[in-house]
Parts: sequence; C-alpha cells; structure tokens
Amino acid sequence: MIRTLVVDDDFRVGQIHGDYVRRVAGFGVVGEAASVAEALVAVRALRPDLLLLDIFLPDGSGLDILRRLSQDQGGTRPDALMITADHDISSVRAAMKLGAIGYLVKPFGAADLAERLHAYRQLRDRVDALSRASTADQADVDALFSAARPPAVPRVPAKGHSAPTLSAIHQALRTAQRPLSAAEAAEVTGVSRATAQRYLSYLVKEGTVRLELRYGTNGRPEHRYRIAR
Repeated sequence: MIRTLVVDDDFRVGQIHGDYVRRVAGFGVVGEAASVAEALVAVRALRPDLLLLDIFLPDGSGLDILRRLSQDQGGTRPDALMITADHDISSVRAAMKLGAIGYLVKPFGAADLAERLHAYRQLRDRVDALSRASTADQADVDALFSAARPPAVPRVPAKGHSAPTLSAIHQALRTAQRPLSAAEAAEVTGVSRATAQRYLSYLVKEGTVRLELRYGTNGRPEHRYRIAR
C-alpha cells in the first residue's frame, strides 16, 4: 500500500481528498494535517510515501514543507503531489524545483486525482524495476520521466464529437481492469453503443487507445479497447 498523508488547511476538503485516495486500489491514508507544523510532525511520525500537499496553509506554505523535509538529514523525504488553488506560475516553478511529482489545481474530482495516483504508482513500479538492474537504456529513461504524466485526452474535432463524452469514454478505459468492448464502454458511460463505437474509433485513430481482436467460439473476432501504453 502506498501510504498517503493529506495536508490541507480546510479539514473538510482534506477529508474529501482522503476519501478520493481510499477509492484508488493500492493507496491508503495514514493521516491528515492542517498546517506546516502538523505536517512536519506527521511525516516524521507516520513515514508516508506520498504527500497530497496544499500550498496555502495557516502557518506557512506547502512549499516550506518541501524545503524543510529536503534539508532534514534524518530520513528519506516522501514524494509530494501538490493540490492547491494557487494558479501562480511562480508557485508551479517552485514546486517543480523542489521535486514535486505533480500539480493538481483545485477544484478537482475523484477521477482527476485517481488519474494522477495511477500515474504515480506506475512511476514507482518503474523505479523499482530499474533499481534491480545495473543500467538503463534510453527507452527506460524516457519511460521513467514520462510515467508520472497521465496520458492526455486527444484534441476534440470541431464537429461530431463532444468533449465531455470523449473524456468519459477515455476515463472508462483508464479505470477498467481489462479491455472493454464498445457495448461495455457504452454501459459504463451511459451513451449508446453506436456513440461509444464512434468515439472509440476516434481514440484509436488518435493513438491513445489500442484496438485488440479476440476470437470467440464462433470464430468471429470481438473488438476490445484499452489505453495505449
């Protein structure tokens, strides 16, 4: 389990984000903090793997937490995903320089956070796999640097497609445990099978979804779709 500490100045928002984390397989919440001081104590006591870290805190900034933990010689600093309403580019740049693995602007939904957490888990898995090898080739390095960035939904054409529907179809495939048929994607998203088929075909054309053919007992291939890796 990836042990997660939620740091937010609003305890109600923190609880909501904690609930979002608990919905993602492989993640658990080990605690919540509402200030810089509480967060520093919690990190040292609970040893989380990941911080969901707000920037605006009553006694300072989430960036101050990253700076303090980076200077702490007593242990390994947890990774940090910034979750904040701060749109200022200087804060984004500072978070990047301090080693944050991502930056998610409030307000956001459970699916948005889940996407980042899935990407973070893939990053950890890749790091663990490469740590067992003595060397890494360019493909390994490229995959490692891109693992924390969730794949983007492709640009929506001017005609014939709806951005919310395209995003819903894309998200259904990302969260599915196996490749989906057009009928299954339609059931998950609440659109017709024909609509799901049309959007899936578009995603395949854009290269973000992969089409797989599976042959049943009648010998006819069944089309199934999954996110392209």
